[in-house]
Amino acid sequence: MTESTTASPAGSIVVINGGSSTLKFALFQASASPVRELSGSIDRIGTPNGTITWVRGDTGTAEHRRITASDHVACLEPLLACIKDPLAQNPLVAIGHRVVHGGRYREPQLVTPAVMEELQRLRGYDPEHLPAEIELIREFGRRYPHLPQVACFDTAFHSNMPRVARLLPIPRRYEKAGLQRYGFHGLSYAFLMRELERVGVPHEVKGRIVLAHLGNGASMAAIKDGKAVDTTMSFTPTSGLPMSRRSGDLDPGLVAYLARTEGMSADQFHKMVNSESGLLGISETSSDMRDLLKQEQHDPRAAEAIALFCYQAKKWIGALTAALGGLDTLVFTAGIGGHSPAIRARICDGLEFLDVVLDTARNEAGEPVISKEGGKVTVRVMHTDEESEIARSVSELLGEPKR
Repeated sequence: MTESTTASPAGSIVVINGGSSTLKFALFQASASPVRELSGSIDRIGTPNGTITWVRGDTGTAEHRRITASDHVACLEPLLACIKDPLAQNPLVAIGHRVVHGGRYREPQLVTPAVMEELQRLRGYDPEHLPAEIELIREFGRRYPHLPQVACFDTAFHSNMPRVARLLPIPRRYEKAGLQRYGFHGLSYAFLMRELERVGVPHEVKGRIVLAHLGNGASMAAIKDGKAVDTTMSFTPTSGLPMSRRSGDLDPGLVAYLARTEGMSADQFHKMVNSESGLLGISETSSDMRDLLKQEQHDPRAAEAIALFCYQAKKWIGALTAALGGLDTLVFTAGIGGHSPAIRARICDGLEFLDVVLDTARNEAGEPVISKEGGKVTVRVMHTDEESEIARSVSELLGEPKR
C-alpha cells in the first residue's frame, strides 16, 4: 500500500459496488471529503428485465430505463453512459471498488498484479461476489489502463478483532489455510463509526457500541474503544442472522443429513442457504420485509418469518453486549434497520434489562435518537453510505494521481 498524504485527487472518482445480481455505482468529486455527483443502481443482472436507475446529485432528479445485461461486465456500457456528462466537466481520475472478501488485507489496496493474484486465490471464499468483482476490476483496467483502481474490503474493519473472536473451532490446520471468522459489512461499519464521531455526544464513539446493519444482508458488530470486538458473520456472509434469502447460522450436521436423505450436493446446499432460505424460505412468499409486514395478519408463514428475524436479532444484541461487558449505544441502519419502526420496536422489546428503552413516538418518526430521554443506552437510527466510505478511502490512499 502506498503512503497516504493530505492531498487528494482532482477530478472524479467512480465507485463500483457489485452484488450477486445488482450493481450500485456513484460518482464523486474527489477531495478529502468527496462530494457525490451522481448515484445509480443496476438491478436484475442476468435477466431480460434488467433496470438501471440513476439520480443526479445537483438536481435530485431520477431517471430510469430497462436494460438487458447478461453479467456485471455487460453493465459497464449503460453505467458509463450515465456518468458521461459529469465526466466531461470533471474527468475520471480513479476507480474504487467494494470487494466483499479481502482475506488477509487489513486496509484498502491499490490494485496491482499481486493484489489481483490474491483475489483470484480468494475466489472460493466468496463465490457469490468475488468472481464478478474481479471481472469488473479487469474490465475497468482494460478500458482505463492508466487510471489507478483501489480495492476496499468489507472484511478489513474486523481484521483486528481479538484472536478468540476470529478462531473457528475446527482442526487447527485449517487456520493456516485462511479459514477463520472474518466478518463483513465493514465499509458500512467504518462509515457509521465516522458519522457517530461527528454526530454523537463527546466520547460516545469510544464507548460500548452495537451496530446493527439490517438489510437484505444483515449483520451486527460489537465495538469498544473504537475497535471491533466481535461480529455476527463469520467465514462467509451466509452466517449469523437470518437474512432476506440467506439462512444465517445453521447446524452443520444439516449438510450430511441432506446429502444422505435427499442426495443434496455441496453446490445445491450452497444455493439453498444463500438464495432460498431466510425470510423467503420461512415465508415461502417474499424476501422483502415490507411485503411480510403487510401479509403477517393473514399469513402465519409471514408472521413466523418476521418473528424469527426479530428473535435472532434480539439474541445477537444480547450476545454482543456480553462480549462488550455492557452497552452504551445501539445503532440501527440499512434498509430494514433504518426504515422499519415496527421491526426496531420488536427487536428492542424485552431488552429493558440491558437498559434499552425506546421512545415510541421518536421511533415511529424515525428520529436520529429513538431511545427515551435520559435512558442509559442511546438507541440511534443512522444512514449508512458504503460508496462515500470507498470514495474517501480512494482519496486518502491515492493523494494526487496524475491526470
